[in-house]
Amino acid sequence: MKIAVIGIGNLGSSIANGLIKNNTFSLYLSSRKASSLETFKGVENVETTNNNSWAVEQSDIVIFALQPKHIDKVLEEVSGKITQNHIVISVAAGVEIPRIESIIGSDKNIMRVMPNTAISIGKSMTCISANDKAQDKVSLAQDIFNQSGTTLVIPEELIQAATVICASGIAFWMRLVRATTQGAIQLGFEAHEAHELAVQTCYGAASLLIESGKHPEQEIDRVTTPSGCTIEGLNAMEHNGLSSALIQGIVASFEKINQIKKN
Repeated sequence: MKIAVIGIGNLGSSIANGLIKNNTFSLYLSSRKASSLETFKGVENVETTNNNSWAVEQSDIVIFALQPKHIDKVLEEVSGKITQNHIVISVAAGVEIPRIESIIGSDKNIMRVMPNTAISIGKSMTCISANDKAQDKVSLAQDIFNQSGTTLVIPEELIQAATVICASGIAFWMRLVRATTQGAIQLGFEAHEAHELAVQTCYGAASLLIESGKHPEQEIDRVTTPSGCTIEGLNAMEHNGLSSALIQGIVASFEKINQIKKN
């Protein structure tokens, strides 16, 4: 399988690193910035270039990991090289399939895929939607991205929300880990100890939910005891708006991404 990644920024490089770890693909990485390609030079089964059209010609699957403001121009540039055999994947936030179809044609296999930066370590939550032409290619996309985490096929109208929950969500969870670290330092731990405590506890909490399949409140009930310190802390957090602040942040991100879609 030959895969081109057009745009090697933060997400593009994360996708490339995730695919490289699997060592089952030939990759063609294209970027206008030579510096972003430096770390990939000399890597087995990886070719680097600043020629987007050449990368498309070499590939079976083309992943456009571009900012929304750049994707139209690049699609127009390479549209003549995209055939009906290609699978075209966009990870550009807010760029809908009809917009892509208007440039390269609705007769092409087009998907919107939203991974997050954890794809670089094989732990991404990746959501996938496809146009009518590409419906029979969705399982192939799942096979590829399942090698770098977990996938969920959803309607395109939910991709915006998935971007907030999964892609922006990485930053939200990082901020919670940071806050926990700061709290641990205030309680007397050294910074490196506090960081380890916060990260491993976060990892353990997520792992418990994944392994058990339980609702978070069920696991919370196992930790809280009557008049105990855990319920005291949880109630103090809620009184200060923890859940409300998280929900408001998610909604604010969703409103912003919908503004991007309109531009």
